[in-house]
Amino acid sequence: MERLGKNRSETLIEMALTADGEECNGPLCETISTAGSEVPSSSEGLNSTETTLLIPEHQVIDKRHQSKDSIFFRDGVRRIDFVLSYVDDLNKEWEKKLERRKEFESNLQKAGLELETEDKKESEDGKIYFVKIHAPWEVLITYAEVLNIKVPIKENDIPSMVENPLDCMLAPLRLPEKVMHPEPDYFTAPFSKDKQELYLINDENTFFSPSVRNRIVNYILTRCPYGTEEGKKKFGIKRLLNNGTYSAAYPLHDCQYWKKANDPNCDNERYTLYMEWARFLRFYKEQPLDLIRKYYGEKIGIYFAWLGFYTEMLFLAAVVGLICFLYGLFTMDENMSSKEICDPAIGGEIIMCPLCDRDCEYWRLNTTCESSEYSHLFDNVATLFFAIFMGIWVTLFLEFWKRRQARLKYEWDLVDFEEEQQQLQLRPEYEAKCTQKKKNPVTQEMEPYLPITSQAVRFCISGTTVLFWVSLIIASMIAVIVYRLAVYAAFASLMENTQTLQPISGLLTPQLATSVTASCLNFVIIMILNFFYERIAIWITDMEIPRTHMEYENRLTMKMFLFQFVNYYSSCFYVAFFKGKFVGYPGAYTYMFNRWRNEECDPAGCLIELTTQLTIVMAGKQIWGNIQEAIVPWICNWWGRRKARNNPENLYSRWEQDHDLQTFGALGLFYEYLEMVIQFGFITLFVASFPLAPLLALMNNILEIRVDSWKLTTQYRRPVAAKAHSIGVWQEILNGMAILSVVTNAFIVAFTSDMIPRLVYYYAYSENEDSPMSGYINNSLSVFQISDFPDRNKPKVNREDFVICRYRDYRYPPDHERKYLHTMQFWHILAAKLAFIIIMEHVVFIVKFFVAWMIPDVPADVKAKIKREKYLTQKILHEYELEKLKERLCQGDKRATEKEFIATEGRMELSRAM
Repeated sequence: MERLGKNRSETLIEMALTADGEECNGPLCETISTAGSEVPSSSEGLNSTETTLLIPEHQVIDKRHQSKDSIFFRDGVRRIDFVLSYVDDLNKEWEKKLERRKEFESNLQKAGLELETEDKKESEDGKIYFVKIHAPWEVLITYAEVLNIKVPIKENDIPSMVENPLDCMLAPLRLPEKVMHPEPDYFTAPFSKDKQELYLINDENTFFSPSVRNRIVNYILTRCPYGTEEGKKKFGIKRLLNNGTYSAAYPLHDCQYWKKANDPNCDNERYTLYMEWARFLRFYKEQPLDLIRKYYGEKIGIYFAWLGFYTEMLFLAAVVGLICFLYGLFTMDENMSSKEICDPAIGGEIIMCPLCDRDCEYWRLNTTCESSEYSHLFDNVATLFFAIFMGIWVTLFLEFWKRRQARLKYEWDLVDFEEEQQQLQLRPEYEAKCTQKKKNPVTQEMEPYLPITSQAVRFCISGTTVLFWVSLIIASMIAVIVYRLAVYAAFASLMENTQTLQPISGLLTPQLATSVTASCLNFVIIMILNFFYERIAIWITDMEIPRTHMEYENRLTMKMFLFQFVNYYSSCFYVAFFKGKFVGYPGAYTYMFNRWRNEECDPAGCLIELTTQLTIVMAGKQIWGNIQEAIVPWICNWWGRRKARNNPENLYSRWEQDHDLQTFGALGLFYEYLEMVIQFGFITLFVASFPLAPLLALMNNILEIRVDSWKLTTQYRRPVAAKAHSIGVWQEILNGMAILSVVTNAFIVAFTSDMIPRLVYYYAYSENEDSPMSGYINNSLSVFQISDFPDRNKPKVNREDFVICRYRDYRYPPDHERKYLHTMQFWHILAAKLAFIIIMEHVVFIVKFFVAWMIPDVPADVKAKIKREKYLTQKILHEYELEKLKERLCQGDKRATEKEFIATEGRMELSRAM
């Protein structure tokens, strides 16, 4: 296989890319023709502006001994920017894969990249070839201009912010300045090949950071052609990975994470990140966001910035939630409702109606004593306060994040980030699958497009599939509800007749046993369905053939979030808003499928069951997520390295070490966001039922930051750097959940908790001025005459010949003329609940919108800095143009007219005015 570096001369190759069917004339096309390879058109591969590259045709390779832990070519000078690997397996497609590789690597060379191959004999297992790729200076500056990459032009002279007087107190949380800010702050401008002397280029080898270099090489790899198959031009490393031509493509880590590299030219940033960021013992330290951004790129940097900010804001919510929980704990003894339930003279004398047909017996109210006491932990006055507080907290979180994001955009040179260059570029898959072309009205160039009829068919299939899988989730939830209804009688009978369970019967009631087992079953189903949903969502999105990268990510995000939302929250919505609401009353119960009687809530309310459901699903998800994220990759890597780990350094190279790591993947960050957004839903949508949810989330996120950083630094190949100026569509999802959380918490307080009925009794129906809440339990239970039971509902045995039983509702007694109809108190409570929902929603929404209006999205000092930097950057560029113009005038260049001179000075005046 020919490699770059066989001839001693240097050739100037102009990759003039033309549309299909157009002729290319002139000496430039002859040069391309003699190269003996097809190049893609502007809509099928490398862009026409990515052209003039100076290609060295010969590089002398020094064969002297070199540490294989190095990140350089054998000459020790050229940096390895990317690595391709493949196994030369002798199967039926061996020749086809060989031809693809030859064509692909030949075209990479023509694009200006330099390649060096490590024979399989040099690899640790003797099977894998490694192709090392280096991007020379001419390639870097060409694509830096194409990708609009900003580079330094002058050191920033804007004074830093005034020091915070509390900084000395926060010193233990700080990291060294060199770690926090690895590079000086510069004014920057988009790179231009024609103005190289304007930029602060001290060393061509280090001017572009490794993350920028691997981003440029990846851009070339995704658009480089490798031949024509079935009449279609094929290109892109992704296709070659999918069809097995190459086994992996990745940039290199700069050193081992546990020790510094022997090569003094290595930056050792991976080692620094591991020591200062990825170790759990550093959990209390701030994150080195600038170093993360420099090493992994802005997209990963913005994720960790968001996760860190979210965790910081959770601290306030966790403290308030803990205080509300402690309030419930310390006032348990003052709860009149649980006192009356536990009192043998009151709760012990109240006979309750059976909770299931035939198999369940009459029971005494005081058997739920313990559960009613624990229910007070979450169902008290503090619950209302916390629900309102969280409605305001979520607004503060989102608004302050916008400010934090705006500051990062300025500090990371993303203010003028052009999405067209990154997110809005056509996906290679779209270009490959869309064979029809039409003229773009903006660029006036031919580009591929998907006919509207094909789009409609694909969207119909996609929509139908989404509805089917959402219906499957709902069906699984109904199955769990049926399980709850079916096993309740079994638990009741078991606990009634088993003597060994009698000591814990007060704590482990049939309701609680059913709720716990159903929650565990629901969690298992959630995990199983998630496995399929991920693959289905990706398949649907691929089938739709989205046009751009941003469109692809947004569509996939919405599908996955919809699936996860229904999957994780459906059971919580059932307990919160449906369980116990459509029960009927003795003698006229409602049934599911005319077979299973609907569940009733505990006399103390359904809130304790919602808390149980939320705790099991939320905690289980977090534990399972950490196992998947940390333990599974570690085991896989350990298994893959079990032989190579014992080899000396000169037999286990840097590219082989990284090859044995796990692949982070294009959707790696997507799953991280999804996990955190689902958690965000748990702590906002249902927080009124569980004030400790923010505390659990805080503890999980402290661990999550270090687990994510540890696995990214130690267990995964280095991801390709990518730019992002925000968290994208997740911001809109968070905003939507923030609004929905106000509604759900208002309904939880009104309909799931027992607060409104207690308040109505306190102010309107209490007859004891000294103890207004005494008598509430008796008031909240209606009377039913046992002789009115139909045979379907009547228990098999009435051991004590009870005449009446009680049930939770507000209905007239059997001796009233409006027998078993709702009383006026029921309608008073219902009106109070609806009034509370309206008032709470309006109050919280008004406060939310007022807070959002009061807090500007961009801090005033950042606005000033952005304007200052724009002015100085324009001034520097205009002064540069003016100097060049003066030089041309002095040299007698007739093209440098007086009008150009005046226009340049005019632009300088305009920039000053702006």
